[in-house]
Amino acid sequence: MYRSLLSLVLLGLATPCVFAQPAATHKTEPTTAEEAAAQKAKEQAELEAKYQAWVATLSPARQAWERTLQSELGGFYLPIHQRQKIAGQANAWDFVEDDPALPRVLLIGDSVSRAYTETVRKELAGIANVHRAPANCGPTSTGLKKLDIWLGDGKWDLIHFNFGIHDRSTPIADYKSRLEQLVQRMQQTGATVVWASSTPIPDVPGKFTAASMVDRNAAAAEIMKEHSVAIDDLYTAITPRLAELQNPNDVHFTGPGNRFLGQQVAAFLKSQLAQNSDAKPNP
Repeated sequence: MYRSLLSLVLLGLATPCVFAQPAATHKTEPTTAEEAAAQKAKEQAELEAKYQAWVATLSPARQAWERTLQSELGGFYLPIHQRQKIAGQANAWDFVEDDPALPRVLLIGDSVSRAYTETVRKELAGIANVHRAPANCGPTSTGLKKLDIWLGDGKWDLIHFNFGIHDRSTPIADYKSRLEQLVQRMQQTGATVVWASSTPIPDVPGKFTAASMVDRNAAAAEIMKEHSVAIDDLYTAITPRLAELQNPNDVHFTGPGNRFLGQQVAAFLKSQLAQNSDAKPNP
């Protein structure tokens, strides 16, 4: 018995041990901040390459518009625009091929305005060439810096504009002063200038106060009256339907809400364009 056990022990010592090796693994998600940054950079580079390849297929005028968007849309909106263009989707910043027989309309405003732009275009098809500023226009301070870029070199027949939600913390005196400068500059173009009242915002502690838009709409109304600027009262139009059409605790609207606003804007612009046409002397 002793000799048998000893033989087994010696045999075990003489036999090399083989340990199982772990199966190779394939990384599917970044595990460090560096890997995440590298993956994001790779995705951005691929997006940029596809977008630039698409831009290269465009006419010179369209390429010039895309260059403007690249310089003005910023790091949030530009990638969204690029992905939509690669996918063949329309958006608010589409190049507008003007029909020379129709008036030119420019929409200036923030993301609420951007969201209703396509509805306005649809409603005014065959009635007006509807453009929008190449930006999410933000507060009045940005407007003063960027307005000449947004106006471009073309002649505008009608400019529909709004600043308000991004100015909710701007002192009223500063807000009014900036609005007055913006109105005066736009009226220098010879276009009919129309103000859109800011849409309501909810009370969200630490973020929004509904009263801020009431106060700024009242202040804006004073400036518009002084400069004989018509008011497209979107605030009053949508207020009765906020529970139905506005996202909860948000300044933005649902799809139906955006369409409702776009239809309101289009109807107002139609009336303004009709007045402008009636005011022109017969040839």
